[in-house]
Amino acid sequence: MEHIDHILIVDDDREIRELVSSYLKKNGLRATAVADGRQMRAFLDGNTVDLIILDLMMPGDDGLVLSRELRVGRHKATPIVMLTARSDEMDRIIGLEMGADDYLAKPFSARELLARIKAVLRRARMLPPNLQISEAGQLLGFGEWRLDTTARHLIDADGTVIALSGAEYRLLRVFVDHPQRVLNRDQLLNLTQGREAELFDRSIDLLVSRVRQRLGDDARDPTYIKTVRSEGYVFSMPVEILEPR
Repeated sequence: MEHIDHILIVDDDREIRELVSSYLKKNGLRATAVADGRQMRAFLDGNTVDLIILDLMMPGDDGLVLSRELRVGRHKATPIVMLTARSDEMDRIIGLEMGADDYLAKPFSARELLARIKAVLRRARMLPPNLQISEAGQLLGFGEWRLDTTARHLIDADGTVIALSGAEYRLLRVFVDHPQRVLNRDQLLNLTQGREAELFDRSIDLLVSRVRQRLGDDARDPTYIKTVRSEGYVFSMPVEILEPR
């Protein structure tokens, strides 16, 4: 039997719930709509879904609280698209850091939301099974390096802080979250830049080169990020959680 993606809509605005639910069903998806975190928990207690549309600004537990909760429970791998009436850049960054896979500001078109849903589901299904996803706010260790996921910077063996650009941090975070697994360029592009689509084609190679330089990795004989011919890259060093932040 063909699988039909099931989308859970969590929004306190009844009109939006009905509009989105109706549009998704007309476009071949299953949709369930609930008004708040309590109803979301009750539904997920006995059901699984393929993606959750989560409103940021809700009374009671807001979207950030619920997103954080989802990311540590049994639904931690379920993709989240966050909706908000606010388009402030900091809200967007916080939402993504709390575990959202995409972010859409209200008012939005149902067609755009559907396109975002399909893109997020497609990216999620490109990943190999059983990938590890580390928690935000940790100190991760590998080789002589530590990565502070709160401050988003590297720390070398002498305690010197190495600043990273946003793109460099996202790529390194992908590697340390998925150590000793081969990831192809498409997977790396989608995991690091899927929302903004700033990188294209083989430009991921340039970003890998920049991260290698940050790590002091010799491109001819790298210790950390190795090239797998015709396949992609692999972070070859084991990663450990040193301490929560």
